[in-house]
Amino acid sequence: QVQLVESGGDLVQAGGSLRLSCAASGHIFSINTMAWYRQTPGKQRELVASITNGGTTHYVDSVKGRFTISRDNAKNMVYLQMNSLKPEDTAVYYCNIIHRTRWNEYQNYWGQGTQVTVSS
Repeated sequence: QVQLVESGGDLVQAGGSLRLSCAASGHIFSINTMAWYRQTPGKQRELVASITNGGTTHYVDSVKGRFTISRDNAKNMVYLQMNSLKPEDTAVYYCNIIHRTRWNEYQNYWGQGTQVTVSS
């Protein structure tokens, strides 16, 4: 089992910045892709950004140029630096990883979510 714990969510004014962190712990063999999703009430969870173990990143168009995803493989952590925040960025942000076991099985894990609220 792998556990994910997010931190860094807060209330911030429009134009401000936040940095989300996610720490993975437990029986970790190899983490492939790490990602951040977000969800607002009544809407589907949306992929915000992802990063492969090789460092290739992907962003949803609405955050390109404002958000930066990064990872520290030695610490099993993933970060999301969010700048120039907008009220429409308000959501619960979830950390997600694809974990590969020693038996080459792929497992999908989620964190509990952290609230980001951007006031106008």
